[in-house]
Amino acid sequence: EVQFVESGGGLVQTGGSLRLSCAASGLTADDRAIGWFRQAPGKEREGILCISREDNTNYYANSMKDRFTISIDSAKKTVYSEISRLKTEDTGVYYCTTATSLVACWQNKFRSWGQGIQVTVTS
Repeated sequence: EVQFVESGGGLVQTGGSLRLSCAASGLTADDRAIGWFRQAPGKEREGILCISREDNTNYYANSMKDRFTISIDSAKKTVYSEISRLKTEDTGVYYCTTATSLVACWQNKFRSWGQGIQVTVTS
């Protein structure tokens, strides 16, 4: 069973930045990508950022274009992300997650996920 320790999030003003980190344990060979999906109130979950544990390539949702960074540590178990120029529509619960591939992340097909972190962006 994959376990996650998520940190970051909280209350942020529009235009500010958000740092998220996630340490995962119990990963298997099928957990080839790690990253985040979010769920806003009344909306479907959306895969926003994932990084490949094999080659460090990444996937990002259109909503993240030009305002994110994502990296993974050398052990391939901890992922770090920063999202800048925050908007009120970035409000939601952010979940650390794994997927079989970056394509699966794009398709919102996730294997495991954490408890989630609340992010609230205020104007």
